[in-house]
Amino acid sequence: MAYIGGGARQENNGGCGLIGRDEIAMSEETNLPASIVEEPGEQATRRAFLAAAGVAGACYIAALGYPVYRYLASPEEMAMSQPDVKEVTLKDAQKLPLGSRLLFRFSASSPPSLLIHHEDGRWSAMSAVCTHLGCTVEYEPQADRIHCACHGGVYNAYTGANVSGPPPKPLKVFKVTVGDAGVEVSRS
Repeated sequence: MAYIGGGARQENNGGCGLIGRDEIAMSEETNLPASIVEEPGEQATRRAFLAAAGVAGACYIAALGYPVYRYLASPEEMAMSQPDVKEVTLKDAQKLPLGSRLLFRFSASSPPSLLIHHEDGRWSAMSAVCTHLGCTVEYEPQADRIHCACHGGVYNAYTGANVSGPPPKPLKVFKVTVGDAGVEVSRS
């Protein structure tokens, strides 16, 4: 066994055995074996890949996080952030046929509301936003009920009371006054 400088050992078995430190091609910049040192083009490619993967991961997390945020933001909090419009007059709404409905809004940014002209001639108005997850509800005249198609919630068409399904609370009911100029709906 021969000792070669730098602490590496070498056996001389006819050319087979360990290679000494002096015989390994070394990089001048890093003092590492040349087979480990990357070329400059490889470093740029790896950096670009990692940057793209990081951006894609951030977009994926944002795409998953936004629906969770929307789910957790309750409809009441969103309604409180809306402008405080207390009343609206719906012109010519008094001509609405019996057994029909009209979707309206108190303001351009407010959630939809529902005005119903029942078969018996009575009027009712209420929020058209389901209290379960915020889907828009629809009046079904044949069953004389308000139905949420998202999860099967059912509300009373006169009082807005939650009758069946997952909705935890009734719909917000509004005051209706019918006049010559139209139907006036106000928040109580």
